[in-house]
Amino acid sequence: MGRYALRRVLQMVPVFVGSTLLIFVMVYALGDPVAALFGDKAPDPATAARIRHDLYLDQPLWRQYLHYMGQILHGDFGSAFNGQPVTELMASAFPVTLKLTVIAVVLEALIGVALGMASGLRRGRPLDTGLLVLTLVVISVPTFVSGYLLQLVFGVHLGWTRPSVSPAARFDELLLPGLVLALVSLAYVTRLSRTSIAENARADHVRTAVAKGLPRHRVITRHLLRNSLIPVVTFIGADIGALMAGAIVTERIFNIHGVGYQLYQGILRNNAPTVVGFVTVLVIVFLVANLLVDLLYAVLDPRIR
Repeated sequence: MGRYALRRVLQMVPVFVGSTLLIFVMVYALGDPVAALFGDKAPDPATAARIRHDLYLDQPLWRQYLHYMGQILHGDFGSAFNGQPVTELMASAFPVTLKLTVIAVVLEALIGVALGMASGLRRGRPLDTGLLVLTLVVISVPTFVSGYLLQLVFGVHLGWTRPSVSPAARFDELLLPGLVLALVSLAYVTRLSRTSIAENARADHVRTAVAKGLPRHRVITRHLLRNSLIPVVTFIGADIGALMAGAIVTERIFNIHGVGYQLYQGILRNNAPTVVGFVTVLVIVFLVANLLVDLLYAVLDPRIR
């Protein structure tokens, strides 16, 4: 198990370097951060040259990248154009988005697997057909449409929750945004669980367990569900980073000042240090989530390790 985990950790290194290099080149080589800093006004050449020197932008791109990676290793992600350290923006944004993502992942996993199991065990029946149609509808509706609709119904008309989230971002206020964020992924988990359970229900090891006279609940939990969860775990693990990065729309709808809000502001103002810093941390989140998925593989199926 230790060698298996070590191999996965070593595989993360080139992926991290390649991803951050690509992000850095796309942000710094395809735009001029100094020109964006001044907006429509043309900067004084001497002032622009001094700013480029202070931001290390007068060096070749490969040196800029090495300098940036050296800063990251020391926990320094640079400063935004307003002078505020990017780490301060992260300290205020990531906890909010992390709470939102945890709520979304829990809803996605619990509800999605439960519905998928109910559908897969009743394949071809009205419940199965209804859930398939419902999940298809959910997948077809864009997040901004479902978000505004649920906000209008539960936040405005019924008054069950606040239409927008307060700066404190309490847990109860994030339940509705978490559901909006998880809706599409929840539908995919339901369909994926349903297909996996329906296929494994006809497998030889399940038939053997039934023939041995094991209780139905034990057959489902120990023999059917455990083997059916491997593709679901894959999807959910990869979806953790996608939910954090894709929270821009949800956070805009509910006025949540999280990672999505900071990324939106950084892209809107071409604030390169903010964008590169936040995306770099999201890359780390992706890699760690996939590492945890690989380790869960080894737990669910010893043959993998």
